[in-house]
Amino acid sequence: MRIVWILALAVIVSAGCARQMEPVQIGAPAVEKRKVMDGTKVVKSEAEWRKELGPEKYHVLREKGTERPFTGELDHAFDPGSYRCAGCGEELFTSEAKYDSGCGWPAFFDPADAEAIDEETDTTYGMVRTEVLCSNCGGHLGHLFPDGPRPTGTRYCINSAALTFSSSEA
Repeated sequence: MRIVWILALAVIVSAGCARQMEPVQIGAPAVEKRKVMDGTKVVKSEAEWRKELGPEKYHVLREKGTERPFTGELDHAFDPGSYRCAGCGEELFTSEAKYDSGCGWPAFFDPADAEAIDEETDTTYGMVRTEVLCSNCGGHLGHLFPDGPRPTGTRYCINSAALTFSSSEA
C-alpha cells in the first residue's frame, strides 16, 4: 500500500505540479555550503529530533518525507509574515514571495535569503529533481521546479510540515 501511495504521489508531483515531461535540474550541482546565519549549526541526535518534532514533522524534515497534497495548513495561508524552518526556526521564506501555484503545497518564487537554503540533486522515484534543505539544520523542506512566476521563474514547493509561520501583523 505504501508503494502505491509513493508512486501515486510521484505521478502527481511530476505530471500535475511540475508541468514538464522531462526532468530538469535547476541551479548548479549540489555544493556543500553550510554557511550558517548565526555561526552555529544545529546538530541533534535522531532521538532528540523525534522528541522535539513529533511524527509528521520528523518524517518530512528528517526522513525526507512528503505530506499529502492539499492537506498542509500553510498551503492557502497568505497573511503577511515569514515562514521559518520547523526544525530550527531559521527564516526561509516571506509572504511577499508566496503564491498559489495550485500544486497542493505552499509555493514561493524566492527564498528570504539564498544562504538560508541548500540545494541537492534528488534522483528518487526515477526523477531528477532539486531538493531544498534548511542550511541551518539540514532539514528536508521540499523541491525546486522551473515553472514559477516572474521575476525568478522558479517554484519552491515546500511541505507545510517543514515550516512554521510568524505573522508580521501587530
